[in-house]
Amino acid sequence: MGKTTTACSLASALSLKSKRILLIDLDPQCNLSQSLGVGACENNIYQCLKEESEFSPMQIMVNLDIVPSTIDLNAFELEMSGEPGREYLLRELLYQVKNDYDYIIIDCSPSLGLVALNALTASDSYLVPLLPHHLSIQGLSKLLEVTQKIKARINPKLELEGVLLTQFSHRKVMHKDISEVIRGHFNGKLYETCIRENIALAEAPSAGIDIFRYAPKSNGAEDYFNLCEEFLSKQH
Repeated sequence: MGKTTTACSLASALSLKSKRILLIDLDPQCNLSQSLGVGACENNIYQCLKEESEFSPMQIMVNLDIVPSTIDLNAFELEMSGEPGREYLLRELLYQVKNDYDYIIIDCSPSLGLVALNALTASDSYLVPLLPHHLSIQGLSKLLEVTQKIKARINPKLELEGVLLTQFSHRKVMHKDISEVIRGHFNGKLYETCIRENIALAEAPSAGIDIFRYAPKSNGAEDYFNLCEEFLSKQH
């Protein structure tokens, strides 16, 4: 429970704050699409990237649109290996609609292949949901190495938006210790908001709706609404 839950919940919270949001599901597991009740359809991000379908986001609810994914996205890296400028394909698509939205949020696979490269090339910033475990910190260090290279070579606008601790328990000493380690390493980049362990966040995707419609009074809804407020307060 991390990146997809955060993409879905933050986007939904922003839409409730009257921000126009576009979600891009760039993970072939399609978890984001399924979390919002969107099944298989031809107008998916894979077809759009290959210019086999019109780039036409579908509306989920007021102020919230999505371009869903498909398992076919697994073939994208191999099929595009000889395509000139293949890392810019998503950026070219989003250029068509960027003025229609306040924020475009991309959920991509944790593997750092061509799909993730497209996401980072198209983005101004990236947010890292992090489990409070030492192995997660090692993974974050690797991600930062890669993103610094992308910033230097491809996308000079790319910045770390912030680090978000998820499945956090204030009662666990290790969780608090890791929080302090991250705070020391990332000056001002660790969100004050932590996402607490919450069963409703795990249940909501199976209902095909966001946490605010599934369990509006849950800890998960409260935490992600607080994250939304903090996120907006940091915007220039």
